Amino acid sequence: MDATPALDARALTNSQAPWDSFDPEAYLEHNYRTLRADDRQILAAVRDHFTAHFEQRPAAGLRGLDVGAGTNLYPSLAMLPWCERITLFERSSANVGWLEAAVREYGTNWDPFWEVLCEQPAYRGLPDPRARLREAAEVVRGDLFAELDLPERAADIGTMFFVAESLSTDYDEYRGAVGRFARALRPGAPFAVAFMENSTGYAVGGETFPACKIEQPDVLNGLQGYAEDDLTISHIDVPGSSPLRDGYSGMLLALGRLRG
Repeated sequence: MDATPALDARALTNSQAPWDSFDPEAYLEHNYRTLRADDRQILAAVRDHFTAHFEQRPAAGLRGLDVGAGTNLYPSLAMLPWCERITLFERSSANVGWLEAAVREYGTNWDPFWEVLCEQPAYRGLPDPRARLREAAEVVRGDLFAELDLPERAADIGTMFFVAESLSTDYDEYRGAVGRFARALRPGAPFAVAFMENSTGYAVGGETFPACKIEQPDVLNGLQGYAEDDLTISHIDVPGSSPLRDGYSGMLLALGRLRG
């Protein structure tokens, strides 16, 4: 993602943004070519959340869901030990193509992400994560706001990273995206949702994409109607020497379980 000034003032809804012109290689290069300190912090927290959940409720053969997977594999890798199938749900045709290739054989840049996960034994028990992801992953192109594209109550574990606030300038669409994700999970499903805080929009390659400025109360308001009372929301600081881009004030990570 290129460093860019704030998005211009015109409102863009999700349907107006140029998703099929999204440049997955530019996004990957800027965001995930190396493991950043903020992603390490998020990944470790998600790892520990899922591990603790399944230590209390042992399970296997589950169906996972990553909404808006884009060019980020680490949410799917974080669900891998417990899932027989993982749906990588994505709107952009360019990102779908990237995901299909990455699932077949993902790059070595993801190995440090897997090493962080392997600090928990559940992940170390998978000798070949590439082969396991190849077996488990199903890339599905769809629109988050199309009722028939994302079935309700179909997933046992779910993630949605930097999606709900990064698809529109419309706050109602932000809340709608959170709700669609939650309704795709089964009661009791553990989840992890990450957000850019106070995002003013972002550029990928030569295209500009919209964002909705949100803060921690917005995350709480969006999720509390769906989550059990043990929902936690953490703030991830902007690394002082290497912000990801202009126009945000940190990241927010929500960890919880869908209300039964």
